[in-house]
Amino acid sequence: MAEPHWTPSLVEDRLAEAADTLRRLPETRVQGFASTWPPMLREFWDSCAVAEITLRRPPPSAAAITRMDEALPWLRLLDPADARIVWLRATGEPWKSICWKVGLARTAVNEHWLFALCVIAWKLNGRRLPRNKSRRQVILATRSAGR
Repeated sequence: MAEPHWTPSLVEDRLAEAADTLRRLPETRVQGFASTWPPMLREFWDSCAVAEITLRRPPPSAAAITRMDEALPWLRLLDPADARIVWLRATGEPWKSICWKVGLARTAVNEHWLFALCVIAWKLNGRRLPRNKSRRQVILATRSAGR
């Protein structure tokens, strides 16, 4: 099977899937501590006033975990600040919160995010990042190459 031609949108989708897969993994528990009590079965009227019901999605498939394991090292290809922006956005964090956490304006955060996705796409496609181009030029070159 041929390698896919990576675009920033494909990279974004894969990182969002990796964040979702990581969120759906079962929580870690300390081994050796278990309860011998049977699970408590509640009647409808017992749980009517309880607001602590937590619904969880099913655990991820093995293929999703493999794709997550492939995607997480991509963040090491970036500067730490850019990797943080990309990961916060992949987890679904709103732009305003990302701006507060990183300490940059909305347009600057968006440009760092786009540039980071372009860097990952370029490196996954086996291309070297040109050193004599600015962030904006790399973003425009990636957009024009995708058309």
